[in-house]
Amino acid sequence: MSEATRAAERDEREGALALRLAPHARRLASALRDAYAQETELRRPFLWRAVATGAGVVLYFAAEREPSLFLCIGALTGFAALAFATRRHARAYALFLALALVAAGFTSGAWRAARVAAPIVPRVGVGELTGFVEEIDPRRAGARFVLQVASAEGLPGGVAPSRVRLTMRGEPNFAAGDFIALKARLMPPARAALPGGYDFSRDAFFAGLGGVGNALGRIETMPPPDPAPLSLRFFASVDRIRNALALRVYKTIGGDAGAIAAAMVTGKRDFLSESAKDLIRRAGIFHIITISGMQMTLVAGIFFVGLRRLLAMSQALALNYPIKKWAAALAMIGAILYDIGTGSRVGTERALVMTLIMLGAVLFDRPSLSMRNLALAAFAVMAVEPEAIMGASFQLSFAAVAALIAIYEWRGEQLTERSARTTGVGLRSRLAAWRETIAERLLHGPGAALVATLCATSATASFMAYDFHELSPYVLIGNPMTLMAIEFFAVPCALIGAALYPFGLDGFIWRYLEMGINLVIWLAGLIANAPGASLHVKAFAPWAMVFLALAVLSAVLWRTWPWRATAIPLALIGLMGATNAERFDIAIPATGEAAALRRPSGELALLGKKPGAFASEQWLRADADARAVDEAKAASCDDYGCIGKAADGRIVALATSRAALLEDCARAAIIVTPLRAPEGCEAPIVIDRRKLAETGAVSLRILEGGALAWTTARGVDEDRPWSPKPAQQVKRAVAQEDESAEEAELAEPLE
Repeated sequence: MSEATRAAERDEREGALALRLAPHARRLASALRDAYAQETELRRPFLWRAVATGAGVVLYFAAEREPSLFLCIGALTGFAALAFATRRHARAYALFLALALVAAGFTSGAWRAARVAAPIVPRVGVGELTGFVEEIDPRRAGARFVLQVASAEGLPGGVAPSRVRLTMRGEPNFAAGDFIALKARLMPPARAALPGGYDFSRDAFFAGLGGVGNALGRIETMPPPDPAPLSLRFFASVDRIRNALALRVYKTIGGDAGAIAAAMVTGKRDFLSESAKDLIRRAGIFHIITISGMQMTLVAGIFFVGLRRLLAMSQALALNYPIKKWAAALAMIGAILYDIGTGSRVGTERALVMTLIMLGAVLFDRPSLSMRNLALAAFAVMAVEPEAIMGASFQLSFAAVAALIAIYEWRGEQLTERSARTTGVGLRSRLAAWRETIAERLLHGPGAALVATLCATSATASFMAYDFHELSPYVLIGNPMTLMAIEFFAVPCALIGAALYPFGLDGFIWRYLEMGINLVIWLAGLIANAPGASLHVKAFAPWAMVFLALAVLSAVLWRTWPWRATAIPLALIGLMGATNAERFDIAIPATGEAAALRRPSGELALLGKKPGAFASEQWLRADADARAVDEAKAASCDDYGCIGKAADGRIVALATSRAALLEDCARAAIIVTPLRAPEGCEAPIVIDRRKLAETGAVSLRILEGGALAWTTARGVDEDRPWSPKPAQQVKRAVAQEDESAEEAELAEPLE
């Protein structure tokens, strides 16, 4: 048979297959059109406008260069004008509206960066600082505080950051709101330890932090040259009250139970020991020590229900005035005060926005618990703090709430249609009634809580795995336990105890809270020690999370099954990327002071006399390695550096001293060093200070034949406010530094 004949037969078979599939494709297209018409009637496409805006924010953060704010505003204005002009043409209007929303998210990110831009220290240095203390977080030993800088002398490049975060070893002799003078060792906020990993420098930039480090020597309190701003004085007063209450709770209860209680009541978490943090993390209830949306919702609910019932005790008020709206307005005030009293962190601010929108719906006689209100809350957050969308807190809270609202909507549909499906006296009607009875039990009482927990956990699972590389199989036990502790102990005790604290009558409240926390710790110990309590997940492929997020959105935002079913292929594509990501063989942080090396056995070995705890933990988690940092340290390290053998047998040297660097250049295949390598270094691959200034963190993957695939945290021409492109003058300044100064810089690591 000739090639032409075989080709003709193949074309004929493909044509026949297409003819057989064509009717199915037409029916599918027809079903999707009909379903979309129903979605439009339910006004669900509006929800995807928030998704389009969020996509614009993500694109802003994915850009390698900082965009012009003027051009962003121009693009937004142009697409908005085109959408308005084509509003009578459905398809063109939808296209230009989507582009306008994407441009709005992009512009919001650029505008936010322009608003918060502040100087950042270029490298490690010691300087004299003065300024106002904004807040203090006491610890069991020492404290951490944020300083609003008034003056800075001696820092590299003459940079004067506007805010810095410092740690100190002793007990602070000052309070929030005081004006202090001190000597501090500062460094730029840490960049990502692994390409694609958590980037603290970005979060620090949007928080206005221009440096982090240690306070050196004595800290002196002095009169300020000018009065502190009113806002600083107000929030400093709040911080003093929070610290006093946190210390009262911690000392009354004591130990880790007291630390958990202080965190649940005031949001101050630094009293907690590392072992306790690890315990509640393995039990899947780490959110118990954060002031989250659950606490905010409960506080608002207590104010709303309690005030409404109190007002209803007056017959004249109940019959003649809108006491429900009054209670909602007063509950909004109570929620705002609770947010301020717990520190007004980013997570609680987002929860507050959602709570205020839902209570505001009561004022306007609208359904308070609706997906539309959640979309409005997302719009509000992306307009004010667009960087939040890149954080785990935003992703987890909105995914969980969206899943719970989707269940609430489905429950309403089931209850509405129940009577129609069970009308009649035949066998079919009795079977339908029996099925409805089972559904009723799942939608009310403990069954409802279990279903809601399962759905919320499923919606947040991909984000948990992506952000923390860990999942808890026993979360169906841990989450109800957390809800019990918050609902029956934490929130009531926080409100009552805070009210009684000024009178000195709060002791019995904290003892009651202690009983609940001890129960939680006991149950958390059982869960954490159960087989398979923590499932470690490897790092995803970069594109996998996009499809997994779209799968979650499709499942919760659409109401009709033809469109909701699109979540299945999206999830399958995302899971392929999540399970088939390629592992790194060598990882190097931006500082060059440590490295992770995959041994021939397949395990990671941490190189460095004192490898950074955070970077080391990031490497192990990304590799789904459950070992502790101390267990993964390489034994072949001394005061001068480390030597290791890669999976393909080549020698990798980490040199932290000039003498070791000169020796390793002659024998190692890969040199890693925080110093400047000499020009004549004979090693085939040298990753030194100059290289890392351009690339940021680096991961290397060994290919067949010995070639190396490079992945860098910084793009080739990346130039963002939190990750500026190394300037030539900075390179020259670094090149002129004394070698002994380099080694002295490494001798005293920052905490």
